[in-house]
Amino acid sequence: MGSVQLEKYEGLGNDFLVLVDPGRTSRFDAALAVALCDRHRGLGADGLLRISLGSDGADLFMELRNADGSVAETSGNGMRCAVLAGCDAGLLVADELVVGTIAGRSKATILAEVGRDGRAIQVEMGVATIGRRPEFDHGARRAFAVNIGNPHLVLVGEVDDLSIEEIGPELEVAVVGGQNVELATKGPDESHITVDTWERGAGYTMACGSGSCASVAAMHLAGLAGAHVIVQNPGGTVTVDLAGPSTQPFVTLTGGARRVGSMRIEQEDLASLLDITGLRE
Repeated sequence: MGSVQLEKYEGLGNDFLVLVDPGRTSRFDAALAVALCDRHRGLGADGLLRISLGSDGADLFMELRNADGSVAETSGNGMRCAVLAGCDAGLLVADELVVGTIAGRSKATILAEVGRDGRAIQVEMGVATIGRRPEFDHGARRAFAVNIGNPHLVLVGEVDDLSIEEIGPELEVAVVGGQNVELATKGPDESHITVDTWERGAGYTMACGSGSCASVAAMHLAGLAGAHVIVQNPGGTVTVDLAGPSTQPFVTLTGGARRVGSMRIEQEDLASLLDITGLRE
């Protein structure tokens, strides 16, 4: 392949390299994602996004590979970054749009500027399905499996007594196909919680949009949070709103996304990088 033009975006420190590819003609495989996302030898990111023109009612189509090359079904932070990148690239002209992913479609609305966090973007993440997983309980923390287009294991509690970096790697691979892992901790009232995330395929991340949604859904079912919650991630805050039954709520996520800049990696540099990582295809 020739040189690759990439844009970098971040949502509360959860960062993505974005490949703008309207016709989906560019290379987008595991080896490329691993090489580019490598923080020491590559450009560095939690994941590689490709955005293209949507179809069948979707304005934009988003694909995501994690830093380890694996495919992610969806991402709340990634979707906000994809929407902003689509606007900046001229692929989108309206403030309300539909984003397609392999997990389904989501309605997104571009809101106002939000200071250092860039633009506020609201995304309808869809229905979260929640179930107890007592085999994964950790002390006083209760475990819930939450699927919101991608799988999460949320450990809920009232005290921050565990380290996500200690328990995340083991719990990530505890089920077939892997899962995202969250420590969700009750805040001073029912409208605030804190969340730490170990992201499947990426490791520790400063924020996780779908993880914030899954955490609020689990905390709400456990009686530790309300239906309108400000979620404090290490990288910043998002707002999550729930509607409908507590076991299968409809979830809306609102948070910031910001453009970092543009970069180009030349053909010979990319070939060298792929050789270094041992994943040349």
